[in-house]
Amino acid sequence: MSKFKAYAVSILVPVAIGGIIGFLISGSMNYNELEKPFLAPPGILFPIVWTTLYVLMGISYGILKVNLKVDSEISSTYYGQLAINALWPILFFVFKWRLFAFVWIVILDFAVIRMILKFYSKNKTAGLLQIPYALWTIFATYLNLSIYLLNR
Repeated sequence: MSKFKAYAVSILVPVAIGGIIGFLISGSMNYNELEKPFLAPPGILFPIVWTTLYVLMGISYGILKVNLKVDSEISSTYYGQLAINALWPILFFVFKWRLFAFVWIVILDFAVIRMILKFYSKNKTAGLLQIPYALWTIFATYLNLSIYLLNR
């Protein structure tokens, strides 16, 4: 597989999953109607941030792929966190299980940190590119808990 194709596929997978989830939850999004905490960003920021983070995920995975550093542990860690990530907005927006979504996003926080450590052990750049993702999910954890507490 060429480097270009490896990166293209690696980027396309998380971006496509994010797009599909965004489409599936679009009718259930009520972010603007919720009581929000201090520091809550405007709703328009979320698709921009998530698209950027999905691209960075793909680049990191692509770095590992083209350098032949992907093994079953890397793949399961990567795709596992991606699955946890994909389920969170369904729990939060579609089912409106905000407390359970909080528990779920804490699990995501740990999955992302685990992914960073695994990626970093194989390639420093691949791991470091995921730091914005970890920071965003930690911030999203704050938002999730705050929204739950303000809207129960």
